[in-house]
Amino acid sequence: MYKDLSSGVKISITRSISTSFESYLASIGWDEERFSMEDFVASWQAYFQENAAWVDKIPADVLMSTEFHQEMAQKIDEVIAKILNEEPTAKQVATIEELQKELGTNYSYDCKAEAAYVEQMLKEKQK
Repeated sequence: MYKDLSSGVKISITRSISTSFESYLASIGWDEERFSMEDFVASWQAYFQENAAWVDKIPADVLMSTEFHQEMAQKIDEVIAKILNEEPTAKQVATIEELQKELGTNYSYDCKAEAAYVEQMLKEKQK
């Protein structure tokens, strides 16, 4: 079912998962102990129902099918794995190290998205 969707719809689904995941993690301070897959999925559903045009492009019977839900669960897992495995850029590392030295902090980060969160947080503290 998912594979039968247009590439534009698939890209939009992926983007909605990525945006929601990063937003959800920011809302919990990237704290692994506070992470709940159920809370994230609820957050993603709220996001796509309010912001995503792709929902209207998928027939209701497809949206309601168990097979489609299983495929979406697999897609969510793939997108999350990709986000969590993407290394921070050299520029991010350098900027964060400089800010941490200046501010006397020692935040850790494991992926590019978390590095972006830490960098933004440090810049806010710098102000």
